Amino acid sequence: MGKAWGFGRHGGPEVQEFFDRPDPAPGRGEVLIRVDVAGVNPLDHLLRSGPVDGLDGGRPFPRVLGMEAAGTVLALGEDVNGLEVGDAVFGFALTGGGTYAETTVLSAPHTARIPEGLSATVAATLPVAGTTAVDVLDQLGLPAGATVLVNGVGGGVGLAVARLAVGRGLRVIGTGSTAKREHAEAVGARFVDYTAEDVAAVARALVPDGFDGIVDLAGGSSLRTVAPLARDPRNVIAVGDMSVPDLGGRFVERRVDRENLERSARLALDGLLAPVITAVHALSDAPAALAAVENGHASGKIVISVA
Repeated sequence: MGKAWGFGRHGGPEVQEFFDRPDPAPGRGEVLIRVDVAGVNPLDHLLRSGPVDGLDGGRPFPRVLGMEAAGTVLALGEDVNGLEVGDAVFGFALTGGGTYAETTVLSAPHTARIPEGLSATVAATLPVAGTTAVDVLDQLGLPAGATVLVNGVGGGVGLAVARLAVGRGLRVIGTGSTAKREHAEAVGARFVDYTAEDVAAVARALVPDGFDGIVDLAGGSSLRTVAPLARDPRNVIAVGDMSVPDLGGRFVERRVDRENLERSARLALDGLLAPVITAVHALSDAPAALAAVENGHASGKIVISVA
């Protein structure tokens, strides 16, 4: 039996609980891993709050929270290629196994080996934030010297996008609350504080001809404020707000396969995708880790150290 943290039914934080569970058996196309580090993401509490098509794996309650992890392969299911028992790996729990646990199952096609020189802590941040940053910037395809606005720059994905964009030679403007300034400026973004400044006015002053691309991580009214700042509305890419086509923009096209994980790991080794990890919690402190993300006050990336 191993410790896990999850939820006994859909709802708010009140449905969360610690419980013991046997090591899950890896099914076809899955690997069982000992979890060393789990990443914490907004998607975690969204999955707790209600069903999300294709992501709960049809597993019974209680379900384990978490979508990304790094650890060591303990066993292989059928039809697993390219991975072996004992491999240090990182990837997605796309079949509902969860990652806030001592052991879990990852989807093998969405899992990759951790390259030598990359820590499990960094690797655990790459499945969601790292590959999203690669995807949005590839989708925009902007040349060096172009301007990009990262709306909601202060979280794990926003800072990853900003750092990678700066590494590609882009001029980056990032919006966020006051507490996010230090980390945004540290990765090379020009920061605009939406709590103290008129974002649209400041952005227009900085880039009078309009932005070559906008990456939106805030959604809602904030997306509607910044979308008109793009020179071409098709270059407004939203990560969370599915209504972006109504504004002429596009939703991010996600690639969560092994190839993109390996690419993100190489970028991390080169320092171009180094995550800004602001807190490392023990599994026993998982409630505080998720609460920080759910209430929107977290800067950078939060992880849970399980090992």
